[in-house]
Amino acid sequence: MSKSAVKIKNEESIKEKEDYEYIVDLKHIDKFYYTGVATQVLFDINLQFKAGSVNSIVGPSGSGKSTLMNILGTLDKPTKGEVYIAGKRTDQMSKNELAILRNQTIGFVFQFHYLLPEYTALENVLMPFEISRQKVTSKVKEKAINLMKFIGIEDVKDNLATKMSGGQQQRTAIARSLMNNPKILLADEPTGNLDTEATDKVYNLFREINEKFGTTLIVITHERRIAEKTDRIIEIRDGKIHLDLYK
Repeated sequence: MSKSAVKIKNEESIKEKEDYEYIVDLKHIDKFYYTGVATQVLFDINLQFKAGSVNSIVGPSGSGKSTLMNILGTLDKPTKGEVYIAGKRTDQMSKNELAILRNQTIGFVFQFHYLLPEYTALENVLMPFEISRQKVTSKVKEKAINLMKFIGIEDVKDNLATKMSGGQQQRTAIARSLMNNPKILLADEPTGNLDTEATDKVYNLFREINEKFGTTLIVITHERRIAEKTDRIIEIRDGKIHLDLYK
């Protein structure tokens, strides 16, 4: 077989691996917690997310939305059902396989930024790349700085986390989540500690990220005003899908 034929065959194999209808596909998800007695928190959840879509999940406290977020992010496994992320079934993966998939495929932004206080903003942004055990070259640092420029925090790249405002800390966390070019960005109450102006800036930034990188956005929030900024609103009540609205 010629080199060109091998190249074409390899390219076809890559395309086959990425040939999936949904970037996230949850099928018949049940979740139980066992604390003396069995408590069911999710009931037959079926959800699909198209690549490049902008979605929100809303619901009152105790509705099951945080449990759903953990399953979407492969931080927890369902008791029953199947979970597919970028075409790969994850509910049957080992902890090590899941860790690799998360690092390569999913970016996380939480209400609390979880920056390492003894590191600079730039060092925090580089952390996901370092976790993947790859060498941080000058080219990698340049990529991180360009990300920070895009997000508007280049001026604080050498600041320690404790020397930044709340909005700057959250933007640093967003830049960190994008460092490994994730296909999916999961944001769990990402603006819960920010004022209205900073909140609007963060969600405008999410839109820019979606448009520039084609990243699939799934935002978990209790604020209806924030959810209305997305293209799809999924409402969870008592562990079930109560509403699935496309705008």
